[in-house]
Amino acid sequence: MTALDRIPVTVLTGYLGAGKTTLLNRILSENHGKKYAVIVNEFGEVGIDNDLVVDADEEVFQMNNGCICCTVRSDLIRIIDDLMKRRDQFDAILIETTGLADPGPVAQTFFVDEDVQSKTKLDAIVTVADAKHVLNEIDQAHEAQEQLALADIILLNKTDLVSEDELAEVEQRIRRINPTAQIHASERCRIALEEILGRNAFDLDRVLEIEPEFLKHFHHHHHDDHVTSFSLLSDAPLDPQRFLPWIQTVSQIHGPEMLRMKGIIAFENDDDRFVVQGVHMLLEGTHQRPWKPDEQRTTRLVFIGRGLPKEEIEQGFRECFVHEGIAAE
Repeated sequence: MTALDRIPVTVLTGYLGAGKTTLLNRILSENHGKKYAVIVNEFGEVGIDNDLVVDADEEVFQMNNGCICCTVRSDLIRIIDDLMKRRDQFDAILIETTGLADPGPVAQTFFVDEDVQSKTKLDAIVTVADAKHVLNEIDQAHEAQEQLALADIILLNKTDLVSEDELAEVEQRIRRINPTAQIHASERCRIALEEILGRNAFDLDRVLEIEPEFLKHFHHHHHDDHVTSFSLLSDAPLDPQRFLPWIQTVSQIHGPEMLRMKGIIAFENDDDRFVVQGVHMLLEGTHQRPWKPDEQRTTRLVFIGRGLPKEEIEQGFRECFVHEGIAAE
């Protein structure tokens, strides 16, 4: 294929809770006339992110229980290979990585694997950063630094939660990590899509300046052992009068250690799915869409954090059922 025939690929990355899925949903919801193939990767054994992606014609490919940059690189290559067999059905590929992923090995895939390289081109690594929490994340998680360092475009999100002085401090710190990336400020990932898509922004020469060994060997990294995830599931309906105060209490007590929480909730006598998401002590919940007639009304909650008391949280979750005493799965 010529360069013009190769499919552009945009990698959406960013630390836990920065807003990657919000940005993905914006892309899929805009009236741009383009068709995207979507690949979503999650950290943990229970998949939720693919169900948080808005209803669209796009087919969402999901890779679970492994970081895309560690254990499922072969899955990524296989999915791209399968996608190329229906090349005429989409215009571009979007990859949303887990918040604990180093995007470097993801980008490597598009240069080291000859077949992938011949059929696709990495258009840009777009990193979404949480303006309120990114400074602390940079200090505590090397993945957050990697995501910023390798970004071509940085979407500094949730700017409504910080002051102008705090925002300037964040931008200055990011510039010390990555002096060449384009930085855009946003609230709820509101940005003109032409600023992040179709930019041909991935600059291999700049990446090689940052990481000279980028193409010489596969980069390996290890997740911090103290960052773990666990999931809570139930087919029994929940009582909103119990659940909402409980999840607020969890976020207040365990917020500093709770890097990310997200869930799809089935309330009793409620025909709409309720989506709840949390980052540290910030909590957000809203009705998303009606449950489909053939859809199992299952509640799924995923917690990612440092030293979270699983048994205590699970016990509180059980007390939110309409009929107490039902065991969570």
